[in-house]
Amino acid sequence: MSPPRCVLELYVSDASDVSRQAIADLEALCAASRGREWDVSVIDVLEDPKRAERARIVATPTLLRVSPGPERRVVGDLADRERTLLALDLPADGGEA
Repeated sequence: MSPPRCVLELYVSDASDVSRQAIADLEALCAASRGREWDVSVIDVLEDPKRAERARIVATPTLLRVSPGPERRVVGDLADRERTLLALDLPADGGEA
């Protein structure tokens, strides 16, 4: 049985170096995680402040796991894939959480 589709939202601030790095780190994480389907949205808090407010974003970058529930979030550096997956409560091998 395949794991449920994982819905992620990455909140960034403008086209800063930190934001670009967070996007690249998330792309690498998704590419390296075999056996899992991803639905990823990148939201610029400056372009969509209401959405960021509804999601209670207080710092960027913030990665939010929307589904499968319950919601989990990681604030800051996403470079350490294993640590990021652990914080999101997702197994590194794409298996059931």
